[in-house]
Amino acid sequence: MPAAKETDPDNTGGRLSAFIRSADYVRKWLVLGIAIGVIAGAGAVVFFLLLKYAGEFLLGYLAGYHIPTPVGEDGNHASSGIDRPWAIPLVTTTGALLSAIIVAWLAPEAEGHGTDEAIEAVHTYPGSIRGRVVLVKMVASALTIGSGGSGGREGPTAQISAGFGSLLTRKLNLSDEDARIAVAVGIGSGIGAIFGAPLGGAVLATAIIYREDLEYRSLVPGFIASATAYAVLGSIMGFEPLFGFVDAEYRFEAAWPLLWFAVIGVVAAAIGYLYARVFYWTVALTDRLRAEY
Repeated sequence: MPAAKETDPDNTGGRLSAFIRSADYVRKWLVLGIAIGVIAGAGAVVFFLLLKYAGEFLLGYLAGYHIPTPVGEDGNHASSGIDRPWAIPLVTTTGALLSAIIVAWLAPEAEGHGTDEAIEAVHTYPGSIRGRVVLVKMVASALTIGSGGSGGREGPTAQISAGFGSLLTRKLNLSDEDARIAVAVGIGSGIGAIFGAPLGGAVLATAIIYREDLEYRSLVPGFIASATAYAVLGSIMGFEPLFGFVDAEYRFEAAWPLLWFAVIGVVAAAIGYLYARVFYWTVALTDRLRAEY
């Protein structure tokens, strides 16, 4: 019988893994950036469709309320009223309950809004996000948001895209440094794709990891991955701007209206800060109550 071949740890991940480890910066992140972008873009499409159909069924069919949406999605940006107002609290509560059961049963690490968990994975063990977290987060978030729960796309998208990046780091056996960049780039490209802002997603990949610093090494991979992810999503969902086009008759003729944008920015920042404080206070309170009872 032929002698068994010894397992070479350097061959983990196959030929692509060996190429990545031996390639220079440009070639390495060109390949990884495109791979991350394709996966994150496809994941954003699936998540977007889950949110859409969950909302149409839970709120639209059961409660008779059709969610206002931007022009760039389906043009239903005006509320049509609520046919069965009494069904709204039932649908919302049931959706939240089902979401909590699924998360607690299948992947407890998928609880929360997702952004903090994704950032923690980058700082600790970027290859440790289980594959089931991606699926559980998609379904649980679709149930919560689709039933009218207070939540948005960015947190779940961050954790879902981070899960894709984590899976890739395990399959290719990337170094710790490359794994952290890959997960951060996955976060930025996924969010950039689902909001139609690829340049914003690339910059987000460099800024989301630290509070007072930038991960400059994520910038080039971020541009590649975010552009790819947006191309994938746009090729399926369309490239129309989220809020439509500016009316051709609009003319910017004076600078003073910009002051209103400054006022809106200050007010929005204050509301965002207040919301974040209340959100984390509520999380701490519920954790304390759960520990006591």
